[in-house]
Amino acid sequence: MDIGISEKDRIAIADALKQVLADSYALYMKTHNYHWNVEGPQFSAYHAMFELQYTELWAALDEIAERIRSLGVYAPAVSEIYERSSIKQDATIPKANDMVANLVADNETVVRAAREALKLAGDKDDDATADLMTQRAAASEKAAWMLRSHIA
Repeated sequence: MDIGISEKDRIAIADALKQVLADSYALYMKTHNYHWNVEGPQFSAYHAMFELQYTELWAALDEIAERIRSLGVYAPAVSEIYERSSIKQDATIPKANDMVANLVADNETVVRAAREALKLAGDKDDDATADLMTQRAAASEKAAWMLRSHIA
């Protein structure tokens, strides 16, 4: 494989992307679960907002995994994703405002992982990954802002 990035660098970048994928996948699962289980006076607003966010995340998962494959590395199995993720699922169903607060923190986790991958991609002259991670960081920052605005 000769795409202008050394094998060592491709593996390092893919590893950073695996972290973004793991955190994004866990966030997707949590957001979708909250969509199903939210209750209370803000039900309609939260239910709709969660759906928009998990739908956007679902598309992003494919883009991230395909970028890993484009670098010549296999995408992680689901078991690795759950082991690797910094975002943990809830043991119980939280109250609606706690759901929102949890998703703010979890989106910020994704932003930090995307920024790490972005920095590495920039250092290795991988503009395609840098572009993808810029988009992912922006999307999670926006999601966190929208969520935060509901509990301000």
